[in-house]
Amino acid sequence: MRIGHGFDAHPLAAGRPCVLGGVTIPSDAGPVGHSDGDVVLHALAGALLGAAAAGDLGSVFGTDRPEWKSAAGEALVRHVRELTDHPEIGNVDVTILAARPPIAEHREAMRASIAALLGTSVDRVSVKASSGNGLTDFGRGVGVAATVLVLVAGVAAE
Repeated sequence: MRIGHGFDAHPLAAGRPCVLGGVTIPSDAGPVGHSDGDVVLHALAGALLGAAAAGDLGSVFGTDRPEWKSAAGEALVRHVRELTDHPEIGNVDVTILAARPPIAEHREAMRASIAALLGTSVDRVSVKASSGNGLTDFGRGVGVAATVLVLVAGVAAE
C-alpha cells in the first residue's frame, strides 16, 4: 500500500467554464489554467504520481507541452493511471478550498465522476469543501484549490 498527496490551485476568471472533479458546475467564473483548470482532478493526478514516486504535474504535463494545452482533467488522470500501471484504489479523500462556486449540491456527482474515472466504487471516494472563512484568496472567492490524498495498492513505483 502507498499513499499519495496532491495539491492544485488556480485563479477564477469570469466567463470560464467551472469544471471540478469532472463535473461542470454552473458559475459566473471558472478556473484558469494551461489545461481545463479542474483543480480536483489535477490534484488527484498529482497524488497518484506521488504514490508512485513518479514526479509531479509539471514534469509530466508542463506548460511547455502543447499536447496538454486545454486538456480535460480526465485525460491527465487517465495518463497518470497508465504511467503508474493502474493501481488499485483503496480510497480517495478530496478537500476543495473555495468560497465559490458552492460545492455541496455537486458533491455526489463529483464522487461518482471520480469513482468512474478510477474504476472504483463511490464508497471509496470522499469529497468535501471548506471556504476557509475568508482567510485566503480561496475563501474570498478569488481562486479555487484542492488537496487530495489517495491510498493505492499495486502501483508501479519508479
